[in-house]
Amino acid sequence: MPDSTTRVVSVQRLNQGPGDRSLAEWWADECKNETPESKIIEEAANLLRTSDTPVAFPSETVYGLGADATRSSAVQGIYKAKQRPSDNPLIVHVDSVDMLDRLLNPTLGSPRSCATPRISIPPIYQPLIDRFWPGPLTIIIPNPSGSNLAPEVTSKLTTFGVRLPSSPLARLLIHVADRPIAAPSANASTKPSPTTAQHVYHDLHDRISLILDGGPSGVGLESTVVDGISNPPAILRPGGIGIEALRECAGWENVTLGYNDGNLDMKEIPRAPGMKYRHYSPKARVVLFESSSKAAGVERHVQKDLQDSAIGAHNIGIVRTRNWKQGLNLAPDEDLASTLKPVPNSLENLVSFPIPVQETGSPSSRTKTAYDYHLGTDTETIAHGLFAALRALDELDVDVIYVEGISALDGVLAAAVMNRLRKAAGTEMKV
Repeated sequence: MPDSTTRVVSVQRLNQGPGDRSLAEWWADECKNETPESKIIEEAANLLRTSDTPVAFPSETVYGLGADATRSSAVQGIYKAKQRPSDNPLIVHVDSVDMLDRLLNPTLGSPRSCATPRISIPPIYQPLIDRFWPGPLTIIIPNPSGSNLAPEVTSKLTTFGVRLPSSPLARLLIHVADRPIAAPSANASTKPSPTTAQHVYHDLHDRISLILDGGPSGVGLESTVVDGISNPPAILRPGGIGIEALRECAGWENVTLGYNDGNLDMKEIPRAPGMKYRHYSPKARVVLFESSSKAAGVERHVQKDLQDSAIGAHNIGIVRTRNWKQGLNLAPDEDLASTLKPVPNSLENLVSFPIPVQETGSPSSRTKTAYDYHLGTDTETIAHGLFAALRALDELDVDVIYVEGISALDGVLAAAVMNRLRKAAGTEMKV
């Protein structure tokens, strides 16, 4: 349960959205009816406008940790709460294209604005905006002269990333706050991204005061980040919108991959979140096996880790997707069936079983525990449950999590899943 300094408040009803109403009309109706949710949204919006402590809120991708993107002290609160490196830029969230237009034209309405050329969104992005906004797409655009954005948002870059979320709840919050909101994922830095309010509370309950609970996130992975002002255009972070869909848009036929899942350059300033540092990592060591790995080779590797006392694999987690057999043949079928135990946890169908192990150099055998979880076979289910699975196994204090990878060639989400797993994994193997 939340402590007295951090409240988790449900606003799930607002996921239904405004229907045919505009955000302004929707908000006016909520206030007129004095709904409980309207009071919570107003409180959260006021915190965003006035406080230096960020607010956690749900979006269609993952939960975000939001602050007023125009106030340095507020944005610094994000870095403090997450314990995030200050050279890792933040994504700005807006409630409409009009809000982005105002952000690009900070002197609009001032006496000198008539003599100042109006800045527009780079035309290269218009086909993407028409097709994918609102939605899980972040675009990189030049930061204008005299920008209202706090410098901490851009981390010394001359550009910033911005997106218009499809979550009606997120857009309503931004609309009521009437501020562009800087919002990375609402987790402790490097940890798996949060897809529920409970995940946020686990990481940040002693660092923030308010978490808006909108239920589980729909996508489960962060937005795709694209750079259209480079030549050729590039994908800086994979997400729910893939390269083939982008190439169907005018001007994006030759879009390239501008990210590297491994061998991160720690000296280079990242152009987008997720490009430099290790991310999405539980406390446990993560070993990722390529989808082409043979089951027998995986089993031998895990068994060797269990037998090697230096590895420290006492309790292990197994995350299966499409091909691995339950238990990985670490125990005979008849023994496995009789010893499987359901594990009370946020994951359905998580089970445990004992493994008798003769450790190298030890005169006697000992029993270790394996936790087995089938993440799913279709890519959407895998993407949606990935971060939750890593978090749940971490809460069981396993030493190692073995993950069955999927082919990154299987589509948009598959590439994004493997990108996140490679950033989480200490080791990637093909056996």
